[in-house]
Amino acid sequence: MSIVMPIVIGLIAVTLVSLIPEPQRRLVNAVLVAGAGAAYLSGGGLGYAEFILPIVMTYVAYRGLDSWTWIGIGWLLHTTWDVLHHLVDSPLLPFAPLSSFGCAICDPVIALWCFAGGPSVLGWARDRLSRRAQDAGQT
Repeated sequence: MSIVMPIVIGLIAVTLVSLIPEPQRRLVNAVLVAGAGAAYLSGGGLGYAEFILPIVMTYVAYRGLDSWTWIGIGWLLHTTWDVLHHLVDSPLLPFAPLSSFGCAICDPVIALWCFAGGPSVLGWARDRLSRRAQDAGQT
């Protein structure tokens, strides 16, 4: 379950955020990725190096205001930070020892969705069901 649940959480996050209409969806995601860059600041597990990610993510989030690709890059950068924190035993949530590990699984799910252009999950599902209905009607 330590791998399945973070994937499910990533899929739920993507589905919920995809309910926001464009172009606000991309803007909200840029803000979310900026916030993710500061998620580890209070723990200090990497010492002064903790200041690197927020600085980099601020730039990435700014670029993400106009680009889903940059937002996806931001989530992958955060994944790297998750892995580092997991390896040095400094979890994102101090009361959940595997939280950084789980975050490192969840974040790439979000990144993949961003690299796909942040589409509406419900719109995608509706299109798929509509195509199936059309295909069934033709046979």
